[in-house]
Parts: sequence; C-alpha cells; structure tokens
Amino acid sequence: MNRHEEREKAMITVYEYLLDERDVHELIEDTYECPVKEVDSYFVNVIETSIKNRERYASYIDEVLKDWSYDRLGMIEKAILLNGCAEFDLKQISAAVIIDESVEMAKKYCEPQAYKLINRVLDII
Repeated sequence: MNRHEEREKAMITVYEYLLDERDVHELIEDTYECPVKEVDSYFVNVIETSIKNRERYASYIDEVLKDWSYDRLGMIEKAILLNGCAEFDLKQISAAVIIDESVEMAKKYCEPQAYKLINRVLDII
C-alpha cells in the first residue's frame, strides 16, 4: 500500500470515528484490515492526533471559515481537515504535500467544489 492509500485509510478511519465513537484501534484494524502494529506508525499517529485534538482543530477551522462553521461541514470534509491539521502538528511532511493530498481526497470523496474549501482552509492554517 502506498502513502496516498494509507492517507486515505487514515481519513476513512477518522470519518468512521466521527460517525460512531468506537475504539480507535478497532477502527484502524477494521479500515486497514490488519493489526494496528502492522499499520505505518505515522498514520496511526495521524489518526490518534486528529481524534485527540479535534476540538482544538475545529476552533482553528472555525477561525478560517468566514460565513460557515466547522459544525456545518460534512463528516468527510471534517475528517480530511482534521487529518491535515494533525499532519501539520506532527511536522514530518511538507505543508505542500499535506495540502495536495487533502485536496485530492476531497476531489475523490466530497462534493465537486469542496476541494476549494479544503485547499483554502489548510492553506491558511
């Protein structure tokens, strides 16, 4: 599995958590279809950081959104943005890669124009 696919699975895991606050490691194992110890530790860390800091990240996102709010975003958009914020916090990947990967996921999984919002928010954060 390449990094892009792992990043998508990390987003899906956070999305599933937002829908149903189950045990994070169970969600990781369900999504990645393997034990947590076999998942790239970077992505486990991204998922855990996203969930642990979701309220703080939501407040950052709210500051950027002018006529909208984090609470009004779709769950997939939230998951993409939370993971993007977590990756910024972890400081292991360049901002350009994080934004590009997040925009690509938005183009694949979200409404047609949602990628613009994802790009704008992450570019400002």
